[in-house]
Amino acid sequence: MREKFCLDLTQKDLTAWCEGRGVPKYRASQIYGWLSSGCVKTEDMTNVPKNVRAMLEEDFIFGGFDLRQHLVSKLDGTEKFVYALHDGNIIETVAMRYKTGISVCISSQAGCKMGCAFCASAKIGFGRDLSSGELLAQVTVTQKVLGERVHSVVIMGIGEPFDNYENVMGFIRLANDPEGLNLGARHITLSTCGLVPKIEEFTKAGLQVNLAVSLHAPNDELRKKLMPVAKAYSIEQLMGACREYTAKTNRRVTFEYSLFAGVNDTPKCASELVKLLKGGLYHVNLIAANKVPGTVFQSASPAKVKQFRDILESGGINATIRREMGSDIMAACGQLRRGTIEAEQ
Repeated sequence: MREKFCLDLTQKDLTAWCEGRGVPKYRASQIYGWLSSGCVKTEDMTNVPKNVRAMLEEDFIFGGFDLRQHLVSKLDGTEKFVYALHDGNIIETVAMRYKTGISVCISSQAGCKMGCAFCASAKIGFGRDLSSGELLAQVTVTQKVLGERVHSVVIMGIGEPFDNYENVMGFIRLANDPEGLNLGARHITLSTCGLVPKIEEFTKAGLQVNLAVSLHAPNDELRKKLMPVAKAYSIEQLMGACREYTAKTNRRVTFEYSLFAGVNDTPKCASELVKLLKGGLYHVNLIAANKVPGTVFQSASPAKVKQFRDILESGGINATIRREMGSDIMAACGQLRRGTIEAEQ
């Protein structure tokens, strides 16, 4: 039974497979080169003999990553991809264009178990964890479709990365491979809703990957209303893990803070946030969140977002306002996947 997706394979795996199958060892680097370039179908491997391709298909999962939808924003060039996996699960990937290059936001799961009140992903149910290779394919296949090199990757799409810890760490190793995608760790950002034990484990791994934490509230009472994870781990516990991370890695933590009108965008919330973060190696990324159909949450006004930022900065907190990307193509996590699944039901 085929269990491993083709892009889960390392060059070492392929070398061992060639030895076991009686295939010349040099074929391993050829096959690995195709996989690293976003090839998920053996017929595209034009310099690999048909009999070797047939053996690959017998032993590993090829295919999938069928492009169901590809939307391009008329506002800023953001591109959104909806991929169907080999087992029918649907995921989303977003490519955003910045002056520094293309940044791809990838999903770590087909669906999400975290249940955040404002998130479209929470409304459609959980499929399964994605494998390391399925995370990688979102970068390489998207890169192939775009015809341009990806500059950076953000694991901030559908799913909670630390709920799929081992596969996410496997993806980072695959992405870093000089013989493969060759993407530096500092060009990867991992975003978590705040699974404290996994933040602590990640800290011990000592990677140069950037860490972002979805905060969205300055106190436990409000955060519990927005994010069920806050019922398991208090802000005090979360901040303790973040302080340990900055102390051991000397790398800053970015706190993602989506602003919702009349909920968490008040001057009082901003002042509380200043007290919470004062003196730490932190950065706050303020987000005027896209409106998500089916929720009661509305985007904070531009004036409120600016006021919030000004309060943080006057309190000595480094803060930026994240530019809204792809609002005309439902670029917020889970919106397009949700629409695709509902349309097919």
